[in-house]
Amino acid sequence: MKFARFAKDGRVGLAAAAKGENFHGRFLTDIPEFGDLSDAIAAGGVVPASLAECLLQGEPVDFEGLDHLPPLTSPGKIVCIGLNYRDHTNETGSVQPDYPVIFSRFASSLIGHRKPIVRPKVSRNLDYEGEIVVVIGKGGRAVPKASALDHVFGYSLFNDATLRDYQMRTTQWTIGKNFDGTGSFGPYIVTADELPVGAKGLKLQTLLNGEIVQESSTNEMIFDVATLIETVSEVMTLSPGDLIVSGTPAGIGMARTPPLWMKPGDICVVTADGLGSLTNPITDE
Repeated sequence: MKFARFAKDGRVGLAAAAKGENFHGRFLTDIPEFGDLSDAIAAGGVVPASLAECLLQGEPVDFEGLDHLPPLTSPGKIVCIGLNYRDHTNETGSVQPDYPVIFSRFASSLIGHRKPIVRPKVSRNLDYEGEIVVVIGKGGRAVPKASALDHVFGYSLFNDATLRDYQMRTTQWTIGKNFDGTGSFGPYIVTADELPVGAKGLKLQTLLNGEIVQESSTNEMIFDVATLIETVSEVMTLSPGDLIVSGTPAGIGMARTPPLWMKPGDICVVTADGLGSLTNPITDE
């Protein structure tokens, strides 16, 4: 099942699509018993399936003319993973870590499909990072790897757009990763049952102005989805709706000669098998 969020005339709606079918949906005000998608995920059990059934009985949703919203607007945690593809580690001149590099994003940076990624006034070093997002469905602490995938609700796409000069100002990367309007998330969440186990073998691409700048497979991740859940949950309790942004492959603009920075007028697209395409224009603040 696919779940998407949208807005029209100030009203927020949800849409769902069965595999291979078109989206149908309703406004939140018409389904108060379910609340937003985050509420349904938090409720767990049969609630997400019941929400999907309700949405599929709604009106057809044509996203043209609608505002795409991030599938989840206020995740409690956005845990990001760095250096999780060996080719990306090599291109940055870093040493491949034997433990995941972990940093945070905050919900204030999130935007949806087709919304502009904003290049701030204070920097021109705006880089792209196409990534797969893991959406937690069942919370827990100290989750063993053997059962970690049981905690996944679904997957989505992310463009972890980064201001590289700010990222490199400190040994902690968080400052360069949290400018407003730089965390693109969407266009929808695909439930785990529609994808290979652990999202293995998905081709991941980033295109800038129609040219492929990143291309890899999730098979190339150093720390797979189950390992990431096990590792993160050793430290913190994962909650339904939390996100794990699982890392980017080689091809980033910073590693090129000369550097390839995103600029106003550019179009960046992140795409992966089964997860659609996440498209964002670039604009100035």
